[in-house]
Amino acid sequence: MIRFILALPLVVTATPAFAQNDGQTAFNTNCRMCHTMKEGDNRQGPSLAGVFGRKAGSQPGFNYSPSLKQSGITWDEANLDKFIANPEQVVNGNTMKPYGGMNDAAQRKVIVDFLKSGG
Repeated sequence: MIRFILALPLVVTATPAFAQNDGQTAFNTNCRMCHTMKEGDNRQGPSLAGVFGRKAGSQPGFNYSPSLKQSGITWDEANLDKFIANPEQVVNGNTMKPYGGMNDAAQRKVIVDFLKSGG
């Protein structure tokens, strides 16, 4: 019994660090206000199901900005990371406002890996 009580604080203190690195949690915290991972479920932003390897501005049923449709970008790790970091710098005139980007490279990587995995 004493061993269990002594180990409990280690489990409790480890939990927040795990949550920060969990792709689903990172997606829900930073992206889900506008996007889903459910195919065809376009909301304020397009569904991000299958986004990895897709041409930017091509998700059926979503009204993209002309600048995103004409960007010529294919979503891969590098392009997603840059876009999440600063959408306006990557595609001037996109409609991701008021989202201005994410400075935390580690969190961007977690989100990109989550998108790559298909959620």
